[in-house]
Amino acid sequence: MTSIFELPDELVATLIENFPCRDAQIRALATLLYPRAAPCRNLIIHGTEATGKSVVTARLLQALRNNGENNGDGDGPSLNFAIIKSAECVTARHLFETTVRSVAHALQSDEGGVVGRCETLAALTVELTKMLKRDATQDKDWRFVLVFDGIDRQREAPPTLLPALARLSEIIPGLTTIFILTAPSPSLLRVSSTPQLYFPPYTKPEYITILSRPPYAPPPLPNTTAQETADLWTRFVGAVHDALAKPASRSLPGLSRASASLWPRFTAPVAAGTHRAREFSKLLVAARAYFQDENMLEPGITLTSAKAKLPPPTTITPGTNTPKKKSEETRLSTTTSNNKKDLATLLPPTARLLLIAAYLASHNPPRHDQTIFSTWHSGRRRRGGGPTAAISNNNNKITRKAKHRKIARKLLGPGAFVLERMVAIYAATRREWAGPNNNNSNNNIISDNNDECGGGGGGWGGVDGDVGMAIATLTSLRLLVRVGGGGLVGDAMDRGGKWRVGVGWEVVRAVGRSMGVEVEEWLVE
Repeated sequence: MTSIFELPDELVATLIENFPCRDAQIRALATLLYPRAAPCRNLIIHGTEATGKSVVTARLLQALRNNGENNGDGDGPSLNFAIIKSAECVTARHLFETTVRSVAHALQSDEGGVVGRCETLAALTVELTKMLKRDATQDKDWRFVLVFDGIDRQREAPPTLLPALARLSEIIPGLTTIFILTAPSPSLLRVSSTPQLYFPPYTKPEYITILSRPPYAPPPLPNTTAQETADLWTRFVGAVHDALAKPASRSLPGLSRASASLWPRFTAPVAAGTHRAREFSKLLVAARAYFQDENMLEPGITLTSAKAKLPPPTTITPGTNTPKKKSEETRLSTTTSNNKKDLATLLPPTARLLLIAAYLASHNPPRHDQTIFSTWHSGRRRRGGGPTAAISNNNNKITRKAKHRKIARKLLGPGAFVLERMVAIYAATRREWAGPNNNNSNNNIISDNNDECGGGGGGWGGVDGDVGMAIATLTSLRLLVRVGGGGLVGDAMDRGGKWRVGVGWEVVRAVGRSMGVEVEEWLVE
């Protein structure tokens, strides 16, 4: 005798083989949808982007429908479905009419090509009732699954849309409604006892397991066995995940694209014969630049700038004694200067000023801030002499100490500073570095509507709302590094938090000259 509760085990096993690391979700979804298992009226499937919610649901429903069609004796259960992409529906009326058309097409009804006006939820209920009730009464094991994919992103959706769609299964027998979304609220459907199936993000071992299978696995490398290539690929995917995917919270498609892009560069020494496939540590050291620069993963964005960075070709005429090493040094210096220039151009003006202020806060002792940056102490702001002369005039001890210093301060490592001190330096120097008298055309960064900031210069000496955004930009680019004081747990905008500048003297000097500021004049020697 056939059991009442049963699952097509072979079908489920095939899906688990095709979708690794999702066996628990596939079994739960098959149990809640199969007519002879434990079918439910409503089901919420949620999870972050690219976790397999839509593709697993679609493939499972397709397999269940094909399994019912293959049973020609009529004893097996039958299942049909329709999937509505909410992102493709512009309005709620478009969603209703698309739903009616999809259901009619799935049932191969004569009304599948012509759909009348369906503007309200009541009209949608009437149309679905006419199409589905007659089929449900003919077969007790017949079910229809209506899937709303991305329904939480539906535009112009009425507030009663989801609760009304959840009531359809109470009116129409044999109907199961699936809602695929990102993060459900506690009172989403306003219906009690609605099962929810969660698709969690993939972990590192799951990423490696999926990418080690076709079609992601690469072909064997030259002069290398298939097993050695597979082992190297497994360790390589783990390194790419730790370097790129985990900090950026990338998804499975993003990690697969990054791995496919970096794999030829990573295995170039193996193809050239200089390294073996088992020497993973040496390969990782040789390719460390690729794991530190994400420009390799976005060639379409950096294509124009890369062409601009190419130096002109150097030609050496016969008879000259110009060495090759000198031309290489010229090419490298040209590329380095272009990179500094690009950084100074791409950073917003407020971020550039904050970067200079952070460098001064890291390399100048705090006891000299009043002497250098205070207008009250020096009486007026000077433009040509630089603060070093003011320090020598006001404090002879500082000058004597500077004469006996063996290493320039700008060559020393950066020191930690308080965030409040960096913002104070920015506020004190903002008027002089980016004021209306500055001749640099790129320094037009402060509007005339900032007079409410107060402080001496109308609005020129105050701090506007762009400071927080600029600090976040510098932090994300690792140009400004948080040290101590709670790490990631603490508040990033805490005035007492410890920070350190993440760039050197050459970069800051280029950024300062792009603003018309000589940073060396503001350093204490």
